Amino acid sequence: MSHNILMPRIMEVGGGALERLPDVLAALDVARPLIVTDRMMMELGYVDRARAFLSAAGMQSGVFADTVPEPTERSIIAGVEAMHNGMDGDQAFDSVIAIGGGSPIDSAKAIGVLAHFGGDIRDYKFPQQAERTGLPLIAVPTTAGTGSECTRFTIITDDTVDEKMLCVGVGFMPTAAIVDYELSLSVPARVTADTGIDALTHAIEAYVSRKANGFSDQQALAAMRLIGPNLRAVYHEPDNRDAREAMMLGASLAGLAFSSASVALVHGMSRPIGAFFHVPHGMSNAMLLPAITRFSIEDAQARYARCARTIGIANAFNSDAAAAHLLIKELSALNRELEVPTPGDFGVDRHRWRDALPTMAEQALASGSPGNNPRVPDADEIIDLYEQVWQSVS
Repeated sequence: MSHNILMPRIMEVGGGALERLPDVLAALDVARPLIVTDRMMMELGYVDRARAFLSAAGMQSGVFADTVPEPTERSIIAGVEAMHNGMDGDQAFDSVIAIGGGSPIDSAKAIGVLAHFGGDIRDYKFPQQAERTGLPLIAVPTTAGTGSECTRFTIITDDTVDEKMLCVGVGFMPTAAIVDYELSLSVPARVTADTGIDALTHAIEAYVSRKANGFSDQQALAAMRLIGPNLRAVYHEPDNRDAREAMMLGASLAGLAFSSASVALVHGMSRPIGAFFHVPHGMSNAMLLPAITRFSIEDAQARYARCARTIGIANAFNSDAAAAHLLIKELSALNRELEVPTPGDFGVDRHRWRDALPTMAEQALASGSPGNNPRVPDADEIIDLYEQVWQSVS
C-alpha cells in the first residue's frame, strides 16, 4: 500500500534562518511577496526584519497584518482582496509569506488558494480537496506548536454557523518553511504551553492514527523525543535556547507526521470547542488529551506504550499496560504543571456547554478526524467525553 507524502520543497532550519528568506524566494523565482501576519508580529519587529532582508536583496513586499486568532472566513476575505489589489504600481503579488503562529499561517494558506483559484473556503472543506498548487507560500512559524509550516491542512471558521472547517490538499502545503527557533524566544508562557501541548498531541495522534505509516511513524517518534524532555523547560525557562530549538524542530517534525497520517479524536473534538467558545486550539487539545487517551488506549496499547517510552516516562522494563498507564498519568500531570484550565475555569458557561454538546459531537464526527482514532466513538461517546473534560475526569 502506498502513502501520499507531501512536504515543503525547501526547509531552512536553525537559529538565524530568517536571514535566508531572500535566498528562498530567489530559489522559487519570485520577488514580490505579500506578507500575511498579525499585529503582534508587527509590534515585535519580525515583519520589519523580514522586509529589511528582502529590501536589501532588491525585493519589494506588501503586508496584510489583519489576521485574527482562530481565523474566520470573514478575516481571510480581506486578505484575498489585498492579494487582488496587488502592490503600488499595479504589480501583482507573485508569492505569499506567512509570519506568525498557526493562525497567520493557516490564514495565508487560505488566502493564497482563494486568491489564485477563486471560490469560497467552504468549497475546500473536507472531504473536498485543494488538489492543485497555487502561488508559492513561504511559512515562517514563530511558535513551536501547530506545525502548519509542514502540513497540507488549514482550519478556517465559518462565521455564520460557528463551525471550524478542516480544509485539506496539496494547495495548502507551504512551498518552503523557515524554522528559526529564535523567533519563539519572545513567546509568553501561556502560549508556549498551549502550542507545546498541541505539538505533542500532533505527534501522539499521528503515531496512533489508523492512517499511520512508516514515514509518519519516524517523524512522530522523532518529534516526541524532542518535545517530551523540553516542554516543561520552555515553560519554566523561556530563555532556554536549547529547549526552544528542540521544541521548534519537534513541532515541525510533528507537523510532517500528522500531515501524512492525519490527526484523530482529540483534534476532531477540539475544533468545535474553539468554534463555540473561542478556546485557543492548543489549550482545547490539552483539555481533551488525557481523557481521550484513556478512552482510546486499550485499542492501541502497544502504540501508546511506545509513546510513553519515547517521551521518556517509561522504559523497556515496563509492560505495555504499565507504560500506557504512565502516559495517562503524565498527560494529566503535564496539564497541572502547565496550568491548563478546565472549560469552566476558562470561562465557558456550563449551560451553554451542555446545550452545545450534540452539535459539537456532530461537527466532530463530520470533520472525519475521529475516524482515524484507534477507538472510533459514536456521538453519545463523544458527548460523554466532553462531559468528562468538563468535570476534569482525566
